[in-house]
Amino acid sequence: MLKRLIILLIISAIGLLGYCIFVENIFAPPLSPKDTAEIALNDLKIKVEYNRPSKRDREVFGALVPFDNVWRTGANEATTFETNKDLIIDEIVLKKGKYTIWTIPKEDTWTVMFNSKQYDWGVNEKMEPMWDPNYDALELVVPAQKIDETVEKFTIAFDHKTGNLKLTMAWDNTLIEVPLDSVQ
Repeated sequence: MLKRLIILLIISAIGLLGYCIFVENIFAPPLSPKDTAEIALNDLKIKVEYNRPSKRDREVFGALVPFDNVWRTGANEATTFETNKDLIIDEIVLKKGKYTIWTIPKEDTWTVMFNSKQYDWGVNEKMEPMWDPNYDALELVVPAQKIDETVEKFTIAFDHKTGNLKLTMAWDNTLIEVPLDSVQ
């Protein structure tokens, strides 16, 4: 009896391992890996945590990410933005703290929302954004720029080359810039 139980457990373990390797492909890199963008300027520290979906020969804006709809701004979990100092964005003060970033891409402009609610995930079971507009701390509209090079993986970064701090987001052939300024 014990011998049969051990054989059954071994067969079950081999079956589970085979399922994990061949069906779930557990050793493959994630399709939308996590990443972090950080900047430290004097005593200002800003950190963005997000997931990076890939273009993979797909039409992105207007198709995969529909125009005029709220987007979780990345994949999987909601993108988070954390600052240790108050910021001025579009002449509005964003208090220090942690926010989620949501966007509404359009062909020529994007609406960017900094939302004070923290969400477990970016979308619900119906693939609808979990964003609640009642928690928007700041909303602004920025131009969408067409760029010559194709950005394969969605990328969030900080640009401080000219002395003016910007939060940038780029994917496919689109780039947006959100101007950031620290409160003096």
